Amino acid sequence: MKKNKLFIAIVVALVLGIIAGGIVHLQYPDSAEAFSKSIKLLGTIFIRLVQMIIAPLVFTTLVVGIAKMSDIKLIGRVGTKAMAWFIIASLVSLFIGLILVNWLEPGHVTKLPIQDAASAEEILKSSKGFSLEDFVKHVIPKSLFEAFATNEVLQIVVFSIMFGVALANMGEEYAKPVVKAFDICAHAILKMVGYIMWVAPLGVFGSIAAVVATNGFEIFKVYAIYLRDFFFALGILWLVLCVVGYMILGNRLFELLRRIKEPLLIAFSTTSSEAVFPKLVEELERFGCNSRIVSFILPLGYSFNLDGSMMYMTFASIFIAQIYGIEMTVTQQITMLLVLMLTSKGIAGVPRASLVIIVATCSMFGIPPEGIALILPIDHFCDMGRSMTNVLGNALATSAVSKWEGQLSKVDGDSLL
Repeated sequence: MKKNKLFIAIVVALVLGIIAGGIVHLQYPDSAEAFSKSIKLLGTIFIRLVQMIIAPLVFTTLVVGIAKMSDIKLIGRVGTKAMAWFIIASLVSLFIGLILVNWLEPGHVTKLPIQDAASAEEILKSSKGFSLEDFVKHVIPKSLFEAFATNEVLQIVVFSIMFGVALANMGEEYAKPVVKAFDICAHAILKMVGYIMWVAPLGVFGSIAAVVATNGFEIFKVYAIYLRDFFFALGILWLVLCVVGYMILGNRLFELLRRIKEPLLIAFSTTSSEAVFPKLVEELERFGCNSRIVSFILPLGYSFNLDGSMMYMTFASIFIAQIYGIEMTVTQQITMLLVLMLTSKGIAGVPRASLVIIVATCSMFGIPPEGIALILPIDHFCDMGRSMTNVLGNALATSAVSKWEGQLSKVDGDSLL
């Protein structure tokens, strides 16, 4: 009952946000910027509350999950299956974006003026640091506390895996008190999730009202072709993911989709797949996924398995090339795809991460990187779709590995905590 109330509250907030933003944009255009800046704080409050618990939740759940496995062979087996899924899913997502943007050719029929040059310049500056050296720095922490302070999920994952394996190898007598303490912490943090999620409707209202007040409804007309083609491509990706999910989970796929509808809606509304991480952990465990596998795979997925973001990067990069009339050979496009595959890992916590990688990749292939300004005004709407897809992809990956390991139980989740 509580879940349904929250879901309804989020939908109502979404509708009210569109209405409020539209009224301000149409009736009080001079106040739109000030209104947007103020109302956006509601979304900022929600996102920061969630970000506050991301690092401790990832650390405690991952350490407990690995330490409780105790069997290092099991850790290796689960990790191998997860990484195999992540790599294949990423390649499939990139290829779908590449094929559809070449088939639909949105850039050949859309002529848009370059806008928001200042924002584009900021992204250009931030993209300069992304290199192999920067990737290594994102993977290996020099300080656990720094990783916690900056919410570097991948660095926390690396430390947590090493710490969890060390505990598993110490023997139950030594490790049990530490594992028990972390287990209690993890449950306490999950309890906090329930409190924070009731702030979600306010966050949704603020985020939607701000973007509509600033850009109005015209933005949907200006970029109609690009949005139409991108969401069509997302639909194809969803179809592929759901077909694969059905082949593995059978009819339970529909139960999974029903359970994660709330995280999907929040991700869509707030453009943050990170914001639903704690809730997704809870719903996957209620679905019947083994808690140890959830706490092991999901944090990895948030760094390595962002299907929506992967597809968007090829789609947007080729779109910019089309806008400028740059013809790329099949070989160049395949090379771009592989570059995106490598450079996109480990940057999940970076603001506008997809845009940063697109700029860096465009520069490598002679595509004017300032073209990012073309898609900046509608990136918020595209981010809605790709964030939602990232959540679906990680939910399917976790459920699939649980099924392969024979650890997907059929439970009455509503009777749990």
